[in-house]
Amino acid sequence: MNNFINDANVNEWFSQQMANLTPMKMVLALGLGFIVGMIIALVYRKAFRGVLFSPSFATTLIMLCMITTPVVMCIKSNIALSMGMVGALSIVRFRTAVKDPLDTAYMFWSLTMGILLGAELYTIALVVVAGISIAMLALAFFRLRSPNTFLLVVHYDAEVENEVMEFVRRIKVQRLRSKAVTPGGVELTVEVQLRERFDIVNKLLDTSGVHNATLIACQSEAGN
Repeated sequence: MNNFINDANVNEWFSQQMANLTPMKMVLALGLGFIVGMIIALVYRKAFRGVLFSPSFATTLIMLCMITTPVVMCIKSNIALSMGMVGALSIVRFRTAVKDPLDTAYMFWSLTMGILLGAELYTIALVVVAGISIAMLALAFFRLRSPNTFLLVVHYDAEVENEVMEFVRRIKVQRLRSKAVTPGGVELTVEVQLRERFDIVNKLLDTSGVHNATLIACQSEAGN
């Protein structure tokens, strides 16, 4: 008799658990979460214009989308569980510093997609991810057509100061960042916008008295 009661309780517990959250729904939601997360990661890769691309951050975007999806599905199916999860999430603190504000926007995008998929709003999720992807790729395309921003670092002898400064002034967009004078020469750092990154370095090195010239990719915009 006790075994029968225990079996009945177990069956009732499983039936309650699977009433609103079936394995097929979980598989479908996680599959769509992976696909949507991959789309976000690919858009991030194509639109990235920073100095160093981080593959781990792209993977994180996929994981955020997939992790958020089942959490929202559980919250949706159980009110008591939702209160516990809200309390648990309220004490979580993220200590990783995000250097680019745009990376934060990608994280919120991935979390939003997970919420939509977890709420089983599949059509809305697909429309949203398609619309934002088109917008981000379009912005990246127009940014590609603008000149790239670099830091030009030149080390030269003080005797050729006029020649170097005259050469720098011919650059359409340029801004002096630093100038260090030492007994060994002068080190000049200028923020410039260029379409070709190699010609200016080669031309500077052809100038007598210039020891070295270096271009460093810069994420900030000239003039800021």
